[in-house]
Amino acid sequence: MAITVKMPQLGESVTEGTIGTWLVQPGQQVERFESLVEVITDKVTAEVPAPAAGTVGEILAPEGQRLSVGAPICTLEGVSEEGAGETEPATAAQDEVVTAEPEEPDQGGSAAGSAAPAEPPAAAGAPAAVAAPVSSGNGSPGFISPAVRALADEHSIDVRQVTGTGFQGRITKRDVLIFLEGGGAVPKQAPMAPPAARPGAGEQLLPGTRIPLTPMRRAIAEHMVRSRQTSPHAWTMVEVDMSGVAAARAARRAEFRAATGVDLTFLHFGMKSTCLALRAVPTMNAVFEEDAIQLRTEINLGLAVAVGDGLIVPVVRGADHYSVAGLAQASADLIEKARRGNARLEDVEGGTFTLNNAGALGTVMSQAIINQPQAGILVMDAVVRRPVVAGDGIAIRPIMNLCLSFDHRINDGAAAARFLSAVKSSLEAVTPDSALF
Repeated sequence: MAITVKMPQLGESVTEGTIGTWLVQPGQQVERFESLVEVITDKVTAEVPAPAAGTVGEILAPEGQRLSVGAPICTLEGVSEEGAGETEPATAAQDEVVTAEPEEPDQGGSAAGSAAPAEPPAAAGAPAAVAAPVSSGNGSPGFISPAVRALADEHSIDVRQVTGTGFQGRITKRDVLIFLEGGGAVPKQAPMAPPAARPGAGEQLLPGTRIPLTPMRRAIAEHMVRSRQTSPHAWTMVEVDMSGVAAARAARRAEFRAATGVDLTFLHFGMKSTCLALRAVPTMNAVFEEDAIQLRTEINLGLAVAVGDGLIVPVVRGADHYSVAGLAQASADLIEKARRGNARLEDVEGGTFTLNNAGALGTVMSQAIINQPQAGILVMDAVVRRPVVAGDGIAIRPIMNLCLSFDHRINDGAAAARFLSAVKSSLEAVTPDSALF
């Protein structure tokens, strides 16, 4: 009998996806859970597994086509009645592909932008093993699905010698078969780019150019509009004297790197101070419900990080339990995973508050859009040396603006001011002897 494979649900709020690379051809025999096609959404590039063993019939959705969840993408023929009875909605392996902007050395790890909400976990369905990262033969980072890994292992093929031709250098079953049949590397060809890809940050845009929306850009646009329509935004700002933080960073930077392998930045102090303030003002770590304000039980701190076509918000879970050093290491790991292209869905879900380090890009006054359904988002702008009143005189101090956008349904200005005051006080209390570990 024949069955139809449909576009899977890649998260509660995801309503559509774009067909990336087909990993199979019509007439090809496939096993249950073998990868059929790559699907691209705003944050996830995932492989859709076969829900049953059979033969690939008709390809119903060409590469580059955008489809709603549940739309047919291909057929499988020769499926046994037993296999058809066991089929469940296909759930793709959750392999996120992102590329982050380089870290600005003085300001710290995350980058500017209004935060796009992280997606919830993928819907339950057929179990799908997560692909493992490898280094493909063309020298760029790639991924390999369990089915492709098994094929390579069966023939004792070192996948590092195989050139991936799938999306962003992904090694596909076809790549391994060509390598096996030819006794050498897959013929070099450019890996598939995302459909309607936007130019990168360093590329020239000619006047009059029409830039098609990528799945990520479209999703960010929808999220930002929905955030403004959902919650009444208000904002407030304070100036922070970062003299103590700057002194601590200068005095202990070498020691910190030797102990942790991570460069100590202003961001890490901002993360710690934000967590302390969220403890002090728990309504800033909350969500608005129809008949109540629900305080969160955990502090899961999201960090807005710029990517090629937008931004992503990796989440440090239980962030209030970390020291400055722990936050530095945890955030560095998340950002590095994003840069390598193997951050996963679980790395970006469950955030309860977002910190945006816009100062890494040199901004001095920023107002961000709330990452729904959170109660607020805090922006750290650049630390700039400028004259300030010190006693009866004028002094030059490193000053940073902190801007809080908050949901006025949950908090009023007084609570927002208490929160900002707590962050400011914590940062200004730092000395070279403050605990970092």
